[in-house]
Amino acid sequence: MAQESTTDLLARAHQWLAEDPDAETREELAALLAAAEQGAGQDAERALAELAERFADRLQFGTAGLRGELGAGPMRMNRAVVMRAAAGLAGYLRTADAGDLVVIGYDARHKSYDFARDTAAVMVGAGLRAALLPRPLPTPVLAFAIRHLGAAAGVMVTASHNPPRDNGYKVYLGDGSQIVPPADAEIAAEIDAVASLADVPLATDTAAGWQVLGEDVLDAYLARAVTVVDQGGPRDLEVVYTPLHGVGRDTLLAAFKQAGFPAPTVVAEQAEPDPDFPTVAFPNPEEPGAMDLAFKAAAATNPDLVIANDPDADRCAVAVPDATEAAGWRMLRGDEVGALLGAALVAKGVQGTFATTIVSATLLGEIAAAAELPYRETLTGFKWIARAEGLRYGYEEALGYCVDPEGVRDKDGVTAALLIAELAASLKLSGRTLSDLLDELAVTHGLHATDQLSARVEDLSLIAAAMRRLREQPPTELAGLTVTRADDLSAGSAELPPTDGLRYYLAGEPVRSARIVVRPSGTEPKLKCYLEVVLPVGSAEELAQARGQAAELLAALKRDMAVAAGI
Repeated sequence: MAQESTTDLLARAHQWLAEDPDAETREELAALLAAAEQGAGQDAERALAELAERFADRLQFGTAGLRGELGAGPMRMNRAVVMRAAAGLAGYLRTADAGDLVVIGYDARHKSYDFARDTAAVMVGAGLRAALLPRPLPTPVLAFAIRHLGAAAGVMVTASHNPPRDNGYKVYLGDGSQIVPPADAEIAAEIDAVASLADVPLATDTAAGWQVLGEDVLDAYLARAVTVVDQGGPRDLEVVYTPLHGVGRDTLLAAFKQAGFPAPTVVAEQAEPDPDFPTVAFPNPEEPGAMDLAFKAAAATNPDLVIANDPDADRCAVAVPDATEAAGWRMLRGDEVGALLGAALVAKGVQGTFATTIVSATLLGEIAAAAELPYRETLTGFKWIARAEGLRYGYEEALGYCVDPEGVRDKDGVTAALLIAELAASLKLSGRTLSDLLDELAVTHGLHATDQLSARVEDLSLIAAAMRRLREQPPTELAGLTVTRADDLSAGSAELPPTDGLRYYLAGEPVRSARIVVRPSGTEPKLKCYLEVVLPVGSAEELAQARGQAAELLAALKRDMAVAAGI
C-alpha cells in the first residue's frame, strides 16, 4: 500500500473512531490503529490489512436491509452504521409523508438491544414516534405489530440464521412487508446524505419520547395466530421442538397452548436464547448437525413430529419418522412442507392466490391449478411473495411459509408450525402421516424431487466469475437431459423484475420436466443452484422406483452443474 493511501486510510479510521458511540468498538478500532501506526512488522501489516478491509466501502443497504459481521468500521455491523441507517429511514419516511410511527423489534443476538434503542433514539430525534417491542421476540411478531398498530414502518434487528458473529437490520414498510425497489435505493440515498453522526439528533431516553410496548401486542399476535387452525379440530399430537437458542420458544409454546395442542417437549440444551449458539456450527435447521440434539430428544420420547424454528422464528423446519435414516428421522425439504401446507389450506376451502418463488418446486402450482386457484411465481424472498396480488398463501423453499398474510405479511415460523401440527393431527386420526400425504400428492401430480448445489466462498469474485462463465458458455446438456431453454434473468420480463440469475429448462427420459435456477445468495457468500426434476407416477407402487430415478438424476445434475459453473 502506498504511503499516501495509508495516510488516507488511517485518517478515515481516526475520523470514524471520533464519531463511534460505542465504547466496545472504539476500543477495538483504537487497538487496530495503534498496531497499524507502530511502524513496520507483521503486526502492523496485519492491522493495516484489517483496516483496509473494514474501510474499503460500507455495508450496502438494499432489499435485505443490512446484514454483516459485528465490529468497528463501515463494513461491519455496529452502532454507528445502525444509527446512519436509522437516520436514512427517518429521512425517507419524512420525505414520503408515510406516517410517523416506527415499530422496532429485536432478537437476542449480540448488540440487538443496543441497535434497537439507537433506532428509537434516532426516530424520535427526527420528529417521528418510535415503539419498541417489550423484549426479544420473533420477527413475525414485529411484522404483525406494524399492521396491528397502523405504523408507517418497522425495523427488526436480527441476522436470522446467520453465524453468531453477525447481526442485521431488516426494514418493513406500512403494509407489513419487507422493502423492495425503489424504496431500498431511496433509503440508501438518505443514508448517504448523512454527513456526520454529529448531525443526527437523538432522543436520550424513553422519557424523551419513545414507547416500550406492553405484552398486549404479543397477546394480539397470539390471538391472531391461533385462528390459522380450526377450533375443535384434532389435537392428539406429540412434538419435540427446538428454538435453536433463539427467541421462538415462549411464543410457540404459548401459541400451541392457546390452540389446544399438548405442550411440545423442548430440547433442553437449545431452549434458552443464547447469542453464541453453543451447540450448533450454524444456527440454521437446514445445516448438517443442527438437528442432532432434537433427534436425540425424539429418540427418548418417540413423538409424532420434530419441529424447529430458526433463531428469529420466522422459519419452520419439520422432521418425520423414517426408519431408513440413521437418526430415525428425516428432515422434510422446504418444498415438501410448502406443498403440505398448500394442500392443507386447499382442504380448508381457502380462496386467493398461492405463490412461491422461481427457485421453489413447481408442485404448488399444480396443487393450485387443481383447486382452480390463482398461482404466481416471484423472485426469491418474501419481499416479493408478499406482493403477489390477492395473496392467500406463500412459501419459499428455504423453510419460510406465510399461511396468514392478513395477519403477518411475511414468513412466520409459529403459524406454520400450528398449521403443520393441525394437519399431522388430522392425518393421525385417520391412521395416516405427513409422509403418506406426500406420497398421495406425488401420485396425483407427479413426483417433484428437488435438491440444491451450494458453494460457499471466501472470495466473492468467484461467484461473479461462475455466473460470467455460465453466461458465456451455457450448458447444452446436463445429466443426459437436453437444455431446451435458457433464461438470463438479469434482463427481467413482464412477470419478473431483473435479478442476477439464470434459469434452465431441461427435457428427456424419464422426466416429465426439469428446471435449474442459478443465483448468488442474497444473505450469504454462496452460489446456489436449485434443481428440480418431475417424474410421472402412475401408482403408489411406482413411487419407490421414481424416487430412485429422481435421486440419481439430481446427483448427476449437481455434478454436471458444478463442472459447468467451475465451482
